[in-house]
Amino acid sequence: MIEVTRLGGCEVVVNAEMIEFIESTPDTVLSLVSGKKIVVTEDVEVVKERVINYKRELNKVVD
Repeated sequence: MIEVTRLGGCEVVVNAEMIEFIESTPDTVLSLVSGKKIVVTEDVEVVKERVINYKRELNKVVD
């Protein structure tokens, strides 16, 4: 799970495994496998880094 901020300032936690792709339109839009879209204030690189860090932490637990 990663923390992101919606445009209205509300912080939400998103299941990183459910993110299908990330767009910059110029707002950052997370498209989920369910078809839902979440517009966030973080830029694409920040979201990518959070997803990578999340997956690294998961691998530490499994190893």
